[in-house]
Amino acid sequence: MFPKAPDQHKIGKPLVPNGLGVIYVLFTTIYLFLIYFSGISPISNGVSAPLTLAVCILFGGFMGLLDDWMDLKWRYKAFMPLIAALPLIYLTLADPFARTSISLPLLGVIDFGQAYYFLVIPLIIMIVTNTVNMLGGLNGLESLCPAIILMGLMALSPMHLVLMLGPFVFWLILAGFNLQGKIFVGNSGSFAMGMTVASFAVITDLKLPLLISIIPYVFNSSLILLTIFFTKNRAKVTFDGKKLVSDHRKSLVTLITYRRPLTERKVVAIISLIVLFFTLAAVAASLLGPHLAFR
Repeated sequence: MFPKAPDQHKIGKPLVPNGLGVIYVLFTTIYLFLIYFSGISPISNGVSAPLTLAVCILFGGFMGLLDDWMDLKWRYKAFMPLIAALPLIYLTLADPFARTSISLPLLGVIDFGQAYYFLVIPLIIMIVTNTVNMLGGLNGLESLCPAIILMGLMALSPMHLVLMLGPFVFWLILAGFNLQGKIFVGNSGSFAMGMTVASFAVITDLKLPLLISIIPYVFNSSLILLTIFFTKNRAKVTFDGKKLVSDHRKSLVTLITYRRPLTERKVVAIISLIVLFFTLAAVAASLLGPHLAFR
């Protein structure tokens, strides 16, 4: 049913079913529609959070499919997620309790005013979706690391837990198969999962926890983009049949494997632990108290 792609970091490069992220998109969409029709999640001024989230995830999956089919250039992929920001802007504008400010340590409270709706939200969607997509290429990275961040956001927002409870369990099942190299989630999965994290953070008003959690992603993307800008070269690792190794430091993966041969599983574990550290830091900072709450 699904096209197969070679696993570049396995002996013999076996063909693995690709694009299984589409199943996550379909399952999540159906789940969110059921939540909407059940009336479990409240509606703010006629705008439903489950439907808004479903629309965003559907667009993320559609964008990933386009990339799988057409191999979109980065200048298109960078800005396409802005379209998915529109329903989130509408939802936030309809929420009478929506906060346009953010509390930063040392700097205090910064109120963006109207710029929050038309600048901050689109930037959150664009940056998170693209950085999640850029940290991939190894079994488990596209699915496991975003799941860690989403788990942290869900822990900080028990009132909205119902929105992602079912999809998160299904996501973990896919991540398990992806980690074992039995399936690839593809661009449809990585874009949809990145869109899920960004949209859920906006809906739950967890701006700064998201910012702290995605620091490894931003670092990875910055390395990649700076390398391409200055040297016109792309980061890549070499597989010797057993381990991965690199002779440059142009991404988070190549930085970890720089002159240090490691198995694919170990590289994924190290990056997952890094993401977990920053996610735990975000959760801990938010739970310290009102005077230090990072929201």
